Amino acid sequence: MRLELKELTGICISTTGNIENTVIQGVTKDSRQPSPQSLYIPISGEKFDGHNFVMQAIEQGAVASLWKKGTPVPEELESSFPLLFVDDTVEALQKMAKLYLKKVKPVVIGVTGSNGKTTTKDLLEAVISTTFKTHKTQGNYNNHIGLPLTILSMENDTEVIILEMGMSNFGEISLLSKLSEPDLAIVTNIGESHIEYLGSREGIAKAKLEIKDGLKESGLLIVDGDEPLLQHLSSHNVLKCGYGEDCTVKIVNQEGDEDGFTFELEGENMVYSLPLLGTHNVKNAAYAIAVGHYLNIEDSMINEGLKNLMLTNMRLEKYRGLNGALLINDAYNASPTSMAAAIEAVKALNNYKRKVVVLGDMYELGPSEEEMHRGVAKHIDDTITDVIAIGEKGKWIGEEVLKKGEPSINVAIFTKKEEASEAVRSLLSQEAVVLFKASRGLALETIIKPFIDDVQGAGK
Repeated sequence: MRLELKELTGICISTTGNIENTVIQGVTKDSRQPSPQSLYIPISGEKFDGHNFVMQAIEQGAVASLWKKGTPVPEELESSFPLLFVDDTVEALQKMAKLYLKKVKPVVIGVTGSNGKTTTKDLLEAVISTTFKTHKTQGNYNNHIGLPLTILSMENDTEVIILEMGMSNFGEISLLSKLSEPDLAIVTNIGESHIEYLGSREGIAKAKLEIKDGLKESGLLIVDGDEPLLQHLSSHNVLKCGYGEDCTVKIVNQEGDEDGFTFELEGENMVYSLPLLGTHNVKNAAYAIAVGHYLNIEDSMINEGLKNLMLTNMRLEKYRGLNGALLINDAYNASPTSMAAAIEAVKALNNYKRKVVVLGDMYELGPSEEEMHRGVAKHIDDTITDVIAIGEKGKWIGEEVLKKGEPSINVAIFTKKEEASEAVRSLLSQEAVVLFKASRGLALETIIKPFIDDVQGAGK
């Protein structure tokens, strides 16, 4: 980015120092990281106050700083150093992002949903970057601080920005949508993530649909057309993607194997190729194709983008492991919906005689967490040969599979993931595919590493 500091004076109460001749080329909230020619954003938390680290930020390259009115200015700070005084530094950060969006004027795409946000974001980038200069959310910068930082990190000639919007409670998506005013908004699905705070799937749907709050009047809303909780949406500016008869973007002629899928969209002549596991990812790809059509990207370029997709780590990530086994690392996070989808992806791999699912704790499920864990068992049939359940909550999955009394399914239950390592190792062979899936807090990927003998992986 490039901004003259004087362009920001409208969001300030007052300023000091050399505002007129200062140019910033980035923003930072981390005084520990090198940030040349940046504007420092001091954020106050429960255990720290970023204002205390302004001198360190200057050492790292900051040339100006926001400053909360009433906070003492360090005596050692030179009087010429530019300070922009505001009532609240986070609110000022958000106003800066809004101002910068209006300056750059990219097409804004907002993405939310219980599962699949990051994969959809990656698919969108793969498609759109074939034709336009594209910027997207990095990592988990998808909240009231991360999203404006994402906006402010785009280059001045960005044509399309893809903003992932996360939440844990009501009102959060609304704030992000109003801040960014998307041209297109996508709701990937409605699952159970954060049900502890939102009370029900209906509550989750209501919170996700807050993405409409800032949608431009001429904007387009793209949703999961197979989700009953979104069926009430009907308008000329709503697209429903999926497999049902009522979908406006309908997936047909789908075929898949361990290398991914081919599929078509009804009414089109293009056969799309997707190098990803999981039927749910075909729908995520359909969202990206719909956006590509909106942006008038040629079908051949859309398909080329999908084929060259680069995914964020630990999303159905494939490795060729010990003894030639196929290892699938989907351990970034988990909810009942995403765990079921991952299990279905493994069940569809017909070239493997041994299908192993290593499943662990899922968090933030509220009072119904035991029921939701046990509910995963209904997706496990005799297509699966081995279930390894890990954790205080994960054990409920294993117990429920045992209750089914299916003799062809071997079940092992472990309290700690380290205890499960040898059980997994004993199952690895060329005929085995092994899925690893749990919530982020379990860090299940740590038990995969010893089994990987080729870090490049199959399909990486």
